[in-house]
Amino acid sequence: MPTLNRSYTSDPALSHRSGTTRLTISGPDGAPLARREVEVVQRRHDVEFACISPGFVGTVESAADDLPGLRSGSAETARTADAEPDARTAAQWLDLFDTATLPFYWGYFESERGAPQTAPLQASARWFAERGVRTKGHPLVWHSVQPEWLKALPTDDVERLLRERVRREVTDFTGLVDTWDAINEVVIMPVFDKDDNAVTRLARERGRLAMIRLAFEEARAANPSIRLLLNDFDTSTGYECLIEAVLEAGIDVDVLGVQSHMHQGYWGEEKTQRVLDRFARYGLPLHFTESTLLSGELMPAEIVDLNDHQVTEWPSTPEGEARQADELVRHYRTLLAHPAVESITYWGLEDGGWLNAPGGLVRADGTPKPGYDALRSLVRGEWWLAPTTMQTDDDGGLEVTGWFGDYEVRAGGGAASFRIEPGVPSSSATLD
Repeated sequence: MPTLNRSYTSDPALSHRSGTTRLTISGPDGAPLARREVEVVQRRHDVEFACISPGFVGTVESAADDLPGLRSGSAETARTADAEPDARTAAQWLDLFDTATLPFYWGYFESERGAPQTAPLQASARWFAERGVRTKGHPLVWHSVQPEWLKALPTDDVERLLRERVRREVTDFTGLVDTWDAINEVVIMPVFDKDDNAVTRLARERGRLAMIRLAFEEARAANPSIRLLLNDFDTSTGYECLIEAVLEAGIDVDVLGVQSHMHQGYWGEEKTQRVLDRFARYGLPLHFTESTLLSGELMPAEIVDLNDHQVTEWPSTPEGEARQADELVRHYRTLLAHPAVESITYWGLEDGGWLNAPGGLVRADGTPKPGYDALRSLVRGEWWLAPTTMQTDDDGGLEVTGWFGDYEVRAGGGAASFRIEPGVPSSSATLD
């Protein structure tokens, strides 16, 4: 039987990511396409290779002057939807990533009470959907980046408006954005002291569990088929204790999110493995929701809150870029070797995002760093099936081995989709 079996599936540490399907191909008339040349191409991994949305498809008016560390053109402060995409940046983004994190920071999304930026964000989500890109909203509930008008309101009103905000966004984006960071950084939420915000006040009065229940139950009421994450940067036992309390309380969490902003240096394989094992024990999928590796000088080790490190210039360097490329490959290989990991989000294609750090894969002048090329060589190279021509057998069949995900077969001007997925040894495709 004709077999397509690429060497990229031979890495034993990643063997759980791939499989083989016997594909039976029929023509438009339903007859097997016997002894015919066909082309097989991969369309998308099941693993989410994600990134925050680049500036050209961000959707809210820039509020860069309101918070340190954010600037126009980053995902958090992106341009309005009628901005024309930069062709080079669009190509760079789409040539590497297949899942986009869209910005729903309440302070930007509804800076004027009653005037949410729904339409431009919907346009952004559609832009990605038209290109086969999955989307996630970030975040529904968070104590940072809050509307100024919220602060003066009584706590009961804050809770009511927060509930309404969760339902509104989920309802308005059902079918466009069906995965959300339901609530972000709850470990620190009730004790956060960097500014006076209404959500921290609400969390202090109601408690962490009540805040999590609010976010998950309101979101799921608006869209029962939604996928919801509990997301945090805190990888201490504090997060573990919170997860255990959440699960014991019966709150329906779909995914655990773990942030890994490595501004003070790469975690290394051993620490990463410890984090993976500690959080995988809850039996939930893991998403590394915010990963960053620098290509310049590292942040001083004594900094506790990364937001406290404010600099006007933070250049990328040749030495740093070589280090970043090496660490990116090691980080992604380590994460994907663990079967609990379903998604990895890199926190910014371009330099100049959060904290103005050189954490992007593309320099400020738009040229790709070695890290971009190194990561692409994995995602679209070693772990990707390039278009390949094969011949079917007498029954119109062939075997295809590759990473779990979406594929397409083409012949004679027709095409059909098929999947390689766990536990499914055969599939069929009828050309249109």
